[in-house]
Amino acid sequence: MKTNKKEIFQKTSWGKVADWYDELLEESTDSFQAKVILPNLLRILKIQPGLKILDIACGQGYFSRALTGAGAEVTGTDISAELIEKAKERSPKNISFCVAGADKMSFAKDATYDVAIIILAIQNIKNFSGTFTECARVLKPKGKLVLVLNHPAFRIPQNSSWDWDSKKGKQYRRIDSYLKEYQTEIDMTPGEKDASKKKKTLSFHRPLQSYFKFLNKAGFAVSGLEEWVSHKKSQKGPRSAEEDRIRKEIPMFLMLEAVKI
Repeated sequence: MKTNKKEIFQKTSWGKVADWYDELLEESTDSFQAKVILPNLLRILKIQPGLKILDIACGQGYFSRALTGAGAEVTGTDISAELIEKAKERSPKNISFCVAGADKMSFAKDATYDVAIIILAIQNIKNFSGTFTECARVLKPKGKLVLVLNHPAFRIPQNSSWDWDSKKGKQYRRIDSYLKEYQTEIDMTPGEKDASKKKKTLSFHRPLQSYFKFLNKAGFAVSGLEEWVSHKKSQKGPRSAEEDRIRKEIPMFLMLEAVKI
């Protein structure tokens, strides 16, 4: 059965979990966004006053506000009207927010922005090829696109997990699939027992080569790649030292920087 565009929007938008996501980012001081992604993002962007940044799939504006505070001129966009409403409520008036899909940002003129960022969202976007093409359109010549995503080689929805080798006393990452591209439903409310209250979204797994291929097709050259590990530490226990060791060996996030050519 063919899935229409409206159905894809309903399944990929995070609007239905807007309150949960807003609370997660704004009330937690120990989130991956605060402890891992934002510090690295600020280091990579080297923001100078007036740098024009487009924050694609900006959610409730967490990164838009941080980058504005660092001196950038930021526009945020998201397919979820609910999240954009929260972004406007939480943000200063000098940040412009728009409701739009990442593959059709009609509000943005050609060659407008110095940098476009997509943080922890490209894996929830079905038309990622079209998204890269649209990014190339709105970026200035030699403008940069920065992607941060769950590492596609180690964080594969429903096909990767932590496991324990009792003979060697080692924790390891089990990978059951990698090259196959597929979409899967992700339960956004794992603690909810009432099936009628469950909230789900779609996640799209693609191997690393697909990102390089479609970035190149859209007119980008990959100029940077970094792998970021978790900042978390295990509670004391017989496996804690090994868990902390392997956590620093298996990256959680992948950063790709691409330049418009």
